[in-house]
Amino acid sequence: MREQSSLKKAGMFFVNLIELYIPIATFVVLFLSFMAQIVARYFFKPLIWPEELSLMCFVWTALLGGLYAKRMNSHVAFSMVYDLAKPETQRWMRLAGNLLMAVALIIVYVPSWEYVQFMAYKKSDALRIPMNWAYFPFMIFLTDMIVRVVIDIVKDLKKPAGGGEK
Repeated sequence: MREQSSLKKAGMFFVNLIELYIPIATFVVLFLSFMAQIVARYFFKPLIWPEELSLMCFVWTALLGGLYAKRMNSHVAFSMVYDLAKPETQRWMRLAGNLLMAVALIIVYVPSWEYVQFMAYKKSDALRIPMNWAYFPFMIFLTDMIVRVVIDIVKDLKKPAGGGEK
């Protein structure tokens, strides 16, 4: 039982690392590089590297931060029709939406991985960072989203008919 608890804690730390701590760190780097760019532009000579770094950090922050929003179910949703539906209809709507999302994410997984691997040959202009590093958070995003959507599908399938809200 204790092993399971420590394994669960380690897993939760890993998920938090991906969904919270890395996006926080990349946002801090984004902010500092953006500020450095502004200071350099107005007081010294304009720099190229802060813009490049802030753009890469933005991609990491947005994609990995979006995973936390999925975990907390805090994405913006236009749900007027969904809210008017009965609980059983809502369940079927969630299932249909999640199945569509799972299929779409699974279809793009391999081509996305191939593209990320392909971009390893190219390096960024100023910092010489391999571009597959810039695009890699998309693979993390896809993997995490597929897992979360499949979990949501399984939860909805396990609910008895007329099981109510999520």
